[in-house]
Amino acid sequence: MKVEFAPLNIPLARRLQTAAVLQWVLSFLLLAQVCIGIIVILITHNYWFLYVPYMTWLYFDWRTPEQGGRRSNWVRSWTVWRYFKDYFPIHLIKTWDLDPSHNYIFGFHPHGVLVAGAFGNFCTNYSDFEQLFPGFTAYLHVLPFWFRCPLFREYLMSSGPVSVSKKSVSHVLSKEGGGNISVIVLGGAEESLDAHPGKFTLFIRQRKGFVKIALTHGASLVPVFSFGENELFKQVNNPEGSWLRTVQERLQKIMGFALPLFHARGIFQYNFGLMPYRKPIHTVVGRPIPVHQTLHPTTEQIEELHHTYMEELKKLFEAHKRKYGIPEHETLIFK
Repeated sequence: MKVEFAPLNIPLARRLQTAAVLQWVLSFLLLAQVCIGIIVILITHNYWFLYVPYMTWLYFDWRTPEQGGRRSNWVRSWTVWRYFKDYFPIHLIKTWDLDPSHNYIFGFHPHGVLVAGAFGNFCTNYSDFEQLFPGFTAYLHVLPFWFRCPLFREYLMSSGPVSVSKKSVSHVLSKEGGGNISVIVLGGAEESLDAHPGKFTLFIRQRKGFVKIALTHGASLVPVFSFGENELFKQVNNPEGSWLRTVQERLQKIMGFALPLFHARGIFQYNFGLMPYRKPIHTVVGRPIPVHQTLHPTTEQIEELHHTYMEELKKLFEAHKRKYGIPEHETLIFK
């Protein structure tokens, strides 16, 4: 295999973009483990004056990720996030005006490997979100597992994510006067195992909890498709039924999150590494589906709204796929 190295005279801006994305990738791959290791070291060496106050505070702060989190405008404005956004680059496209007097659920598709588009658009102050959707606050819901990691949870919450638990989503959608958006990556960890370039497989047929909670709160549903999300990494071939896929699915059920074996480019060469490819991401926000509040929705009502949502998602994909280089014959596959 011929290794293609990056040129030595790379502009400073591209170097900073690479460094920003590397920091982001490592934060999700290693930072949680490092934070846990720090706590273990403090306990092992009996630095009680450090870990006892933190653990006491953690006990009382445990529910914060389910109560709107604790975002920091300072962290969301770090210059590193501007370079992160420009690396791919990441774009946010609005197709319909939203009423800031209502609350909404954004169904984000696809999951991809590391959900770069969702983070770049809804967890930093360098996207066009505030200009496109004035009067709104977006909350990206992620796995509760990440908020159980001491220290790391503080770093994660500072950029805006909150738990994807039912209580957390209900808290966001209960805001009187509207103006809140719950961004939910509906395919979840399971979908990341099918995040291969050129594929458009979405795990949504059995995901109906978001529909029920939309009905109980009267929150409009908005399909969101992030074109380019699956192009950032390659995965080791893992078709359904293979030994690798079987192991991955079992681990996902035990731990709550998936472990895709992914790779892309390196820092100084383009053939292999954990750095995502420089592929543009276009996150397109579709037309809202009005939802009439129903405190006790029936199975039929949930099924009907779920079907409507899938149809609107398919229409969104078909209407925009040619703009972003997707062949005419490609279509969404719902699982």
